[in-house]
Amino acid sequence: MKKLSCVIVDDEPLAVQLLETFVKRTEFLDYQKAFTDPIEASAFLAQNKVDLLFLDIQMPDVNGLELARSLKGQTKIIFTTAFKEFAFDSYEFAAIDYLLKPIRYAKFLQAVERAKAWFDAQNSNVETITPQNVAENTNNADSMFLRVDGEWRKVEFDKILFVEGMKDYVMFHLEGERRPVVTHLTMKAVEQSLPNQSFMRVNRSFVVALDKIRTVDRNLCLYIGDEIIRVTDQYKPAFESFLNSRMPGK
Repeated sequence: MKKLSCVIVDDEPLAVQLLETFVKRTEFLDYQKAFTDPIEASAFLAQNKVDLLFLDIQMPDVNGLELARSLKGQTKIIFTTAFKEFAFDSYEFAAIDYLLKPIRYAKFLQAVERAKAWFDAQNSNVETITPQNVAENTNNADSMFLRVDGEWRKVEFDKILFVEGMKDYVMFHLEGERRPVVTHLTMKAVEQSLPNQSFMRVNRSFVVALDKIRTVDRNLCLYIGDEIIRVTDQYKPAFESFLNSRMPGK
C-alpha cells in the first residue's frame, strides 16, 4: 500500500505536535516534516513532492490561503483553523477537507480517508461514464450504477448524503459507509443524473441530498452527517427558495 507523504504547517507548536501524533498513528500516512514558519514551508514545498499538506489558515507573514495559492502540482490540502468562518475559504482551493480546532482524531481520520480515496482513484483504472449514459440509466429510477474499478456499483438515491467533486472525480458519500464511492464523473453530470426534487447543488464542489440536512445555521451552512457544507452566493437563491417551501404555513 502506497503511503501518502505528509507535511504540517502551523505556527502553533502544540497544534503541530497533535497533528504529528495523528499522522504517525495512521498507517497509510508518511510523515515528512513540520513547519511553524510558512515561508520555510513554501521553500520546502517548491523543491519536494508532497501528497498531503495540513495547512493552518491564520498565520503571521504568510497565511495559509496565500501559501495554498502558491502551490503547484498534485499536493492536496487539508486546512486547519480555529475559526469556522475562515474554513469556508477552503472551497476556493477544492481542498480535501478542513479541520476545526481543537481537532479530534475521528474527524482527522475522516479527512485523511477522503484524501486516500482521491489518490486511490487517481491511481486506479476508474473508467469514464459520459453524462448522457448516466442520465439514461437513471430516468424514473431510484438508483444509479457507477463504474468503479472495472465493476458496476449500484448506488441507491436514498442512501446518498452528498456528492463531492474533486476535479475529474466525484465522491458519493453514503449513509452507513465509512469510505466514499469514487468514480470519474463531472459535477454537471451528477446534477443531471440525480432527481432535482431531492438533490441540489449548493456550491462548486457539493451536491446535497435535501432530506438529509439536519440543520441550517444563520450563515447558510448545512449540517449533513458529520459534514458542514456552505451554500455559496451563486446557489443561495435556489436554496433559500427550497427552504421557504419547507417552512410551516408556506
